[in-house]
Amino acid sequence: MSENILSVKGVHKSFGGVHALKGVDLTIKKGEVHCLAGENGCGKSTIIKVISGVHKPDSGEVELNGKKYTSITPSEAIEAGVQIIYQDFSVFPNLTVMENLAINKALASKKKFINKKEFRRIAEEAVNKINFKVDLDALVEDLPVADKQLIAISRALLADAKLIIMDEPTTTLTKTEVKRLFEIIEDLKEQGVTILFVSHKLDEVYEICDSITIFRNGENVLSCQVSEMDDEKFAYYMTGRKFDSQNIKQNAKAGDSILEVKNLSAPGFDNVNFNLRKGEVLGISGQLGSGRTELSLALFGLLKPYEGSIVVDGKEVNITSPAKAQELGIALVPEDRLTEGLFLSQSIKRNINVTKLDELSSKLGVMNITALTDESKGWVKNIGVKTKDHEYPVQTLSGGNQQKVVLARWLATNPNVLILNAPTVGVDIGAKHDIHTLLRNLANEGRGIIVVSDDVKELVDVCDRVMVMQQGKIINEIASGDLNADMLSQYI
Repeated sequence: MSENILSVKGVHKSFGGVHALKGVDLTIKKGEVHCLAGENGCGKSTIIKVISGVHKPDSGEVELNGKKYTSITPSEAIEAGVQIIYQDFSVFPNLTVMENLAINKALASKKKFINKKEFRRIAEEAVNKINFKVDLDALVEDLPVADKQLIAISRALLADAKLIIMDEPTTTLTKTEVKRLFEIIEDLKEQGVTILFVSHKLDEVYEICDSITIFRNGENVLSCQVSEMDDEKFAYYMTGRKFDSQNIKQNAKAGDSILEVKNLSAPGFDNVNFNLRKGEVLGISGQLGSGRTELSLALFGLLKPYEGSIVVDGKEVNITSPAKAQELGIALVPEDRLTEGLFLSQSIKRNINVTKLDELSSKLGVMNITALTDESKGWVKNIGVKTKDHEYPVQTLSGGNQQKVVLARWLATNPNVLILNAPTVGVDIGAKHDIHTLLRNLANEGRGIIVVSDDVKELVDVCDRVMVMQQGKIINEIASGDLNADMLSQYI
């Protein structure tokens, strides 16, 4: 009997004129945690859909548990033990936990009536498989993201999952929640369940994965044990480029104070003091609920302080709204680009220009189409948004390019202070490096940059100093000379 649970050989898949997969191979051993990595658009999603029967390959074969398929159907994949947990978890928010867990079995049985006692028995069986403590009668929409993910895992195990594919499972989780997820993955591994872990976060790959395959431009460029991997090798095979994060900070020259916060208090934080200088990148970190996000909202007029003051360019100001913040030269790139930062169905051009409509329109309110087009094209080129046409909907872009569009929108206002909340969440390694380089270049132009993040490597790579918040207060400040990942991790 084969030691492999999955063997993909020579799979090609095209969509129109786009060759998404170019003869890829992927082998996963039974009972291991295998990482599939690659930049957005490299073919990861396509191969997952081929394995699960959503897409029929143009050529090649998929072998599951020793059985070969030239074309597998979704029902055959499920029967073979394949379960996928997508980033949205595919749960029903308006149903209870119990209903979410038991509904698939109920549908499969084709019973006309629901037996709630049976539903509860099934749900209890599901959560007990991973020792998941949750109120079975709670509505899923009222639960935290981590619990929704555990519901999806529990449901997969009810279907006798042998291979669970987790698509970017840690994107929206806190560090504590990630630790809990990894404990569950280790337990599943001990039970003989195989995990295909889709991620581009190297620290997570080191911690949880046994082996790794990297895709680039629809091709398999590397397969090896994680023990054979290092940061430089990972970045190179992911992107085809070599990065030197040490050079990002070069030429930083901090100048006069551009933003000063004195004894500032608002819902979520208390008595905060700090000074941001021109040409400086200041990091603000802490766990979820530390007050870091609330502080950024207060600086942009989205949260009203009840005490303290804000000084911009030496003058005390009252930031009562985002419009007032923009007038003072302050811009905020929000934490969730999908719900707070972008109009997904609208064009890239419209998303970039939305902050400049008044400036690019006549006194009668008629928009200058030529000016709008030139403005958008200029930013697409300057900030490196990868697209064939800026008239395409912004939802057609990868996560990294969507984030560049949000950045372009606010850079178009020519801010003196740029605040970024979780600027590279869900962004692949190449786009992350590009964004970090851009932030340092903006600082070198004399702007003040605030990066709100709990990504330790990001803070060390890009910031001149970092303030750590806990329970609404600043508990530590680490200067550039003392800034290292181990120390910062301990404080956070």
